[in-house]
Amino acid sequence: MSAAASGQAYHNNMVGPIMRAGDLALAVIEAARIDNPDKEIFVDDKRAYLRIHAEQEMILRRETIEEELGRPFRMNDLEVDLSSFAGQIESQDNAVRFYFVKKI
Repeated sequence: MSAAASGQAYHNNMVGPIMRAGDLALAVIEAARIDNPDKEIFVDDKRAYLRIHAEQEMILRRETIEEELGRPFRMNDLEVDLSSFAGQIESQDNAVRFYFVKKI
């Protein structure tokens, strides 16, 4: 496999939200770092939106986002600023999980 192909394969394993820039996106970045301590969190700032991603899996917990925002937060309010996402998504009342399952 060439270096370019392996780099692309790595990129294809990245999961996470793509969010409109603002306070919620900044809180989600910090929550991603706190809720996924064993993962490197990558942030691509595209000015109008932020791509927040990690390899293979990312979990965001409501309590952590609330702490970072400094106010109450409902997980379905995430959808307001969620432009898109990479990977698959599993939503619950208290958390959202972005993940990638490779099927061959």
